[in-house]
Amino acid sequence: MKKTTIHIALFVTVMIFSQINCFAQKTDTIVHKNGNILKGDFKKMEYGIITWKMDGMGTINVEEPYVSTIISQKQFEIVMKSGRIYYSKFEASESEGEVVITVNGEKFSILIDYIVEIHPIKKSFWQRFSGNLSLGGNFSKSSSLTTIAFSGNLDFRNKKTSFNSDWFLNLSYQNDSLITNNSEINVNWQHLFKNKWSSYVGLGRSQNLQLGIKERYNLGIGALKDITNNTWSRFYIAGGLTGITEKSFDPNSASQQDIAGIIQLAYDIFKYTSPKISLKASINYIPYFTGDSRDRANFNLNPNVSIFNNNFKVGFNFYYSYDSNPPASSLSNEDYGINLQLTYSLN
Repeated sequence: MKKTTIHIALFVTVMIFSQINCFAQKTDTIVHKNGNILKGDFKKMEYGIITWKMDGMGTINVEEPYVSTIISQKQFEIVMKSGRIYYSKFEASESEGEVVITVNGEKFSILIDYIVEIHPIKKSFWQRFSGNLSLGGNFSKSSSLTTIAFSGNLDFRNKKTSFNSDWFLNLSYQNDSLITNNSEINVNWQHLFKNKWSSYVGLGRSQNLQLGIKERYNLGIGALKDITNNTWSRFYIAGGLTGITEKSFDPNSASQQDIAGIIQLAYDIFKYTSPKISLKASINYIPYFTGDSRDRANFNLNPNVSIFNNNFKVGFNFYYSYDSNPPASSLSNEDYGINLQLTYSLN
């Protein structure tokens, strides 16, 4: 419970600092195809949705198909469908659905529909953060069973480089005794290259009572390739090597060190017509190269739908973990569960 409280406190602290500059002058402009003009603060664009902040209205979403052009003196990182990355401000184009950018002193127009992501290159340290916080739970008086599910992610973005952290805790208590514990926290560094390639370094810690894992640490390196990345979906594959140190709940068991491979497939979908719906799915396969013959696999499915406004979402997270050769202290060689979640997004 102490770790859960620490995670919540850290997230809230970052969320507060990220709002420090919310009253700064808003000088960006969006021109709609119907002629309407919006003055505000361009926060980002992902999956065809522009996150836009206006005085009085707060944060709103603007759908990319309705945008005629964009004007801003800020510097942006612009990711194209082809995988090419530009760094430029935005100037108005005379052609509908286009924007003018400047690269190496030369100006040219690009179709907004060909842009996958837009992120401001922010000078403020705290403005470079974004993330989500999800919380769920359940209580049954008849069985005195309390379940707490807490998960989230926190990202820090710089030019061509990003730091990503994610965590989840699934805890069950009965009569103040912990009977189930499945938790994991990961921190990753990722650097973008040309042709939709990225490199990454990841560090993680996990625990799973069902699979007999008291603590597992892993350090991995690898590469990531975007197969499809457009305004409504992203499909990518990642692969690499990871070093693993593992300790079971058996007090007589020593720590075990192994080298393993890792292959990940991930697919994200976003529907930007109201209501906003997102779905994230991933599967990891981890074959061990040292020690006893062993294979592990993890699957996650996380759909969400917006409620109230675009910052609040409701959905669920389904997880499944398999271990072909778990420690002797394990209760099973698989673990799975589903948690209802209320999610708040930090823009």
